[in-house]
Amino acid sequence: MKTYQYPNSNKMMEKAKQFIPSGIPGHQGVASFMPLEHYPIFSDHAEGTYFWDVDGNKFLDFMCGYGPNILGYNDPDVNKAAMEQMKKEDCVSQPSTKMIELAELLVNTIDTADWAFFAKNGGDVTSLALLVAKAATGRQKIVLINHSYHGVAPWAQSPGAADGMFNKEQEDLIYIDWNSVEQLEQAIAENPGQIAGFISTPYYQPALMRNELPAADYWSRVRDICTKNGIVLILDDVRCGFRLDMAGSDRYYGFNADLVCMCKSLANGYNISTLMGIESLKEACEKVYFTGSYWLSAVPMAASIACINKLKAMNAPERLLKLGKMYTDGLEKLAVRYGYRMEVSAEPSLFYLFLLQDPAAQSWDLFGPDGELHRAWIGENVRRGVFLTNYHNQFINCAMTEDDIKFALEVADEAFHAVKDRF
Repeated sequence: MKTYQYPNSNKMMEKAKQFIPSGIPGHQGVASFMPLEHYPIFSDHAEGTYFWDVDGNKFLDFMCGYGPNILGYNDPDVNKAAMEQMKKEDCVSQPSTKMIELAELLVNTIDTADWAFFAKNGGDVTSLALLVAKAATGRQKIVLINHSYHGVAPWAQSPGAADGMFNKEQEDLIYIDWNSVEQLEQAIAENPGQIAGFISTPYYQPALMRNELPAADYWSRVRDICTKNGIVLILDDVRCGFRLDMAGSDRYYGFNADLVCMCKSLANGYNISTLMGIESLKEACEKVYFTGSYWLSAVPMAASIACINKLKAMNAPERLLKLGKMYTDGLEKLAVRYGYRMEVSAEPSLFYLFLLQDPAAQSWDLFGPDGELHRAWIGENVRRGVFLTNYHNQFINCAMTEDDIKFALEVADEAFHAVKDRF
């Protein structure tokens, strides 16, 4: 199988560094986490579940733009809705009634939602959720999960980040371990009447570490504890939204959140996010002044309406879970054939991979010997046309087919063969 080269990408990266910090800002420029010699740096165009780089190489994309591509790149129905709205208006002094149409659709789709507030990024609405919880309760403290990710606002930075420059913003945060109801109860006991909210993703999904599903009774116990203590239960569904259940990931796991944050899958790449909540928190949201010049743009709202309706019509979560399981089951079997173990954690529609040399090993370190194997194996996939990352969960999108999965497994087989002599 042909392996790719990236002369044009590398050339453009040198130019980018002249004008842009790091060449590529943000999480896609984290060179220390990725075997960059195997990666394209710049894309040229995309269609369905594939993109092409500036060297003409074609990639089956399991990163899906880090999540927003849920229907497939350039989905014709979403693009048509967006372009029809563009001809009328987009970012205007007063909002389009598309805002009302989208809010009504979300209220009729997401179990928790009695109202919807719109912004642009996932971090916008996770920050707003904390403000609403504080406004509703008159309290200041928030409980989070260790190593959780809720955006890049100062409060959401990892403890100790940037030599402690965010300590002031984080002084009202309480971190506990995932799946530990006991630590939540302890935090409440140590801070009586002070905790406004508890925020978490539906399951544990940090970067650089294995993902973990909730224990069987975890969410029902957390729900009861929050209700009993007047704590707002906030679900960060930015990454998982619509990939587990069209009614929200809280329904998938059998509980009801008070606030739900969504973004990535709302509009198939058009820029929009939403905070949704129960009726009793609507007044608190009205009290918080939180806005942006582009937040009421109509084009992303039209795209979102088309995207959600299409996802509903095709029962997208079922399709995504099925294709993800087909791929991850295949990877596990291939790894055994080569004497390795492929650890698959999280849900099949947005899975996390890690390859271990010792099939019996129960722990691993991304920057240790197993990390070297894993990075090498990921890189061999990428340079053969299957785009994965080694430090983040991957995504399935609705444009993928069983033939795409079969191709990805053929590439994985070659990648195993390529690393076997080195590890």
